[in-house]
Amino acid sequence: MKAQLYCFLLLLCAAERLKAAPRGRGADLGNSGRFWHITDLHLDPTYHLAPDPTKVCFSSKGQPATGAGPFGDFLCDSPYSLIQSALTHMRGLVQPNDFIIWTGDSPPHVPASELSTSTVIEVLSNLTQSIRQHFPNVSVFPAVGNHDYWPQDQMPTSTNDIYKAAAHLWKPWLQDDALETLSQGGFYSQLVRAGLRVVSVNSILYYGPDRATAHMSDPAGQYEWLEDTLKKADSDAEKVFLISHVPLGFLPFARNVTAIRSEHNDRLVDICRRYSHVIAGQFYGHTHKDSVMVLLDHQDEPVNSLFVSPAVTPIRDFLEPYSNNPAVRLYFYHKQDFGILDMWQYFLNLTEANLKQRADWKLEYAMADAYGLPDLRPDSLFRLALSLWLLPEASAFDAYFARYTVGYDNRPRCRGRCKVLQLCSMSFLDQNSYAACVTAPRQRRRHYLARSRL
Repeated sequence: MKAQLYCFLLLLCAAERLKAAPRGRGADLGNSGRFWHITDLHLDPTYHLAPDPTKVCFSSKGQPATGAGPFGDFLCDSPYSLIQSALTHMRGLVQPNDFIIWTGDSPPHVPASELSTSTVIEVLSNLTQSIRQHFPNVSVFPAVGNHDYWPQDQMPTSTNDIYKAAAHLWKPWLQDDALETLSQGGFYSQLVRAGLRVVSVNSILYYGPDRATAHMSDPAGQYEWLEDTLKKADSDAEKVFLISHVPLGFLPFARNVTAIRSEHNDRLVDICRRYSHVIAGQFYGHTHKDSVMVLLDHQDEPVNSLFVSPAVTPIRDFLEPYSNNPAVRLYFYHKQDFGILDMWQYFLNLTEANLKQRADWKLEYAMADAYGLPDLRPDSLFRLALSLWLLPEASAFDAYFARYTVGYDNRPRCRGRCKVLQLCSMSFLDQNSYAACVTAPRQRRRHYLARSRL
């Protein structure tokens, strides 16, 4: 009983320290570079306003799209008008020297029988051309998604028509050595500017549903290539932005489920820990939701910042309780050490846009200011994780969870198991630490308390 009382008093003291700590004023962006992040566009060319709501789009799979309007519906993938509105909004804000990362998934969520290799290539081509038309003088660095192949998810370990088509379509953006590995395995590396390299990893090779790579220890030799690339970047005094479609770590809405196969997840976590001094940030899509992670080393020190961007598509399954409003992102990074300083998220209130028949994209939030952080480096993201664990008030976590769905529905409804899964996935990316968190969250809370430097 005395030990329990002692822990309770410690928790109260920590909470008081957190409340008393002065909030930051947001990041200092005076010496920053910028880049944009778009992901999961999922164009549905069949979308149209039909009298029968079950016929609005193939991607609703026969469910009635009762809220359909000129910019889409929450049961459908993106009409072209939605994607064009996102790109048009970005075009008005792009500055010289900005670049774009595009982390995959262009075709819609429809049965494989509705698609083909040629259809997937056609969708990739149409969206590539749209991006080039909107940003003719901007460098774009894509990554392949699990829907960017036919049949979906089944990406092979050797050259094929879709890898070759992607290399041809993205030739204006990528150099010859990047195009060579892209056409062979769907991954590449390219220097963005002096001291900064983008490494695009084909995470679909490690994705659970990919039967083409099942039981392979190093599909397409990508692990060997990745370690060689990071090692050379280190020797050349370069920093790396690692981009990919499927994120590291555990899905924040499912217990004990890694986004990629668990054995590959732990291997990539190990690589990222060993080269955390080289990797300045990691950027993903795939989940369609807004979340952040911080990679801890074996001493629980924060060493890497990871960001999962929400989708442009608003689609949800008919039985899912929530979807997401469409979103795109702008990141700011330090020009010398390339640490991430801030992220500004722009979104479209889809319901409002359909009612007004006008796409008014707005700033949803600036992350550093919203959470009172000086920047978005690993230490700062760990501070955010600590505050969400330790502060007794629910308001801070409710604000985080509302952003998780890009303001789709602001009613707080993530408590108990839901909250534990969200918070455990935020800081525990490998099997052992995550298992300890979800099986004994109170102990993990006390562990955070002991580690708290706030």
